[in-house]
Amino acid sequence: MQANDCVLQMAERRDTDVLFKALADPSRRKLLDLLHAHDGRTLGELCEYLDMTRQGVTQHLDLLEAANLVATVRRGREKLHFLNPVPLQEIYERWIAKFEKPRLKALSNLKLRLEKPDG
Repeated sequence: MQANDCVLQMAERRDTDVLFKALADPSRRKLLDLLHAHDGRTLGELCEYLDMTRQGVTQHLDLLEAANLVATVRRGREKLHFLNPVPLQEIYERWIAKFEKPRLKALSNLKLRLEKPDG
């Protein structure tokens, strides 16, 4: 393994750790659900749905931004928050899909065997 490969793997591991840390908290998952339901919300709009201070919500949003799950855009004095689903898709591809393939293949084979005529 070359040094560049090692550095890339370490960076990917840090990114993955930040992503899973961001998803580990129920309040952050709720923020993602809120943005999924209606993208482009302000901090004030998001605070309406959480029983915590603005500072607390801001800290959660900062961690979601660090994990690249939330992107922001300034509109005048407002800062709008948008869901970025790409890291979630990457988690699916890396951690979920590969475990689904064998199960789905087994179900497909079972279906074919059950539908096969006896003769």
